[in-house]
Amino acid sequence: MLHPQTRALIDFMVERQIPPTHTLAPPEARRLYLERRGFTQPDAPEVAEAREWTASGPAGDIPLRAYRPLGAAPEAVLPVLVYYHGGGWVIGDLDTHDTLCRELANGAGCAVVAVHYRLAPEQPFPAAFDDALAATRWVAEHAIELRIDPARLAVGGDSAGGNLAAAVALAARDDSDGRGPLAIAYQLLIYPAVDMRRGHESHQRNGQGYVLTQDTIAYFANHYLPDAAQGTDWRASPLLAASHARLPPALVLTAGYDPLVDEGLDYARALSEAGNRVSYVSFGRQIHGFIPMGKVLDEARTAVTLCAAELRRALAR
Repeated sequence: MLHPQTRALIDFMVERQIPPTHTLAPPEARRLYLERRGFTQPDAPEVAEAREWTASGPAGDIPLRAYRPLGAAPEAVLPVLVYYHGGGWVIGDLDTHDTLCRELANGAGCAVVAVHYRLAPEQPFPAAFDDALAATRWVAEHAIELRIDPARLAVGGDSAGGNLAAAVALAARDDSDGRGPLAIAYQLLIYPAVDMRRGHESHQRNGQGYVLTQDTIAYFANHYLPDAAQGTDWRASPLLAASHARLPPALVLTAGYDPLVDEGLDYARALSEAGNRVSYVSFGRQIHGFIPMGKVLDEARTAVTLCAAELRRALAR
């Protein structure tokens, strides 16, 4: 059964006639996504440092926000999570995921560098992937300034951000941009979108009534992939990569009432069957997008604590 708190949240959204994302133009969808975070997200916890940076990208500067956990010595060299926010490659930014990144930094005792990649439809595929990979390389190359250990660099993200994290791990393994080795130590994949063909049964089973609907998924996909044939490119659909061997250890986290749950499970299976170390956890009573909602969903706080603990363990010396 759907968690009672989650049921109450969905009912509240219906009663307040919150407009579905797919009914909005992208600028309006971005504004409302940012404004609504105050209702469901906890207050942003204090961290030792939150600093704005810019990485050099293929189309100009990429905004970054680097966090250092509470209690970290100013000059301590920390492991790092490079984090890509969710939002269907269309909405979301550094502010929509600020609280989550702070929570992960404090919980895992690591630095977190959040990436604001270019958004569709203004900048469609592969712009987001290109920025995610370029930003990750920039973080590794600027380890001294950032006071991080590039040998303990994880990638992670939720939804579209989980897609980008999985794709960056594949690209790093294969040196797909021809720039040399990029070592990734861990993948944190939170209800990732990994198969843009949208053919898994959960797209039907969970496609209506749980906030992320089939219509909203189509809205995001059509903005990000103006040519549907691009959906079979591994950079858009990491599940379709020719090989999943020799990839970093991973945590794949899904939600039971998410249209993406089946493809998330299939990705965890693909990683395991290729010989990688993978943990798979499904919050069976939850919906897509629940993890930042710790103000109203108890299981969101549980999920954040789990992710932080796994990061801490994976990035320990």
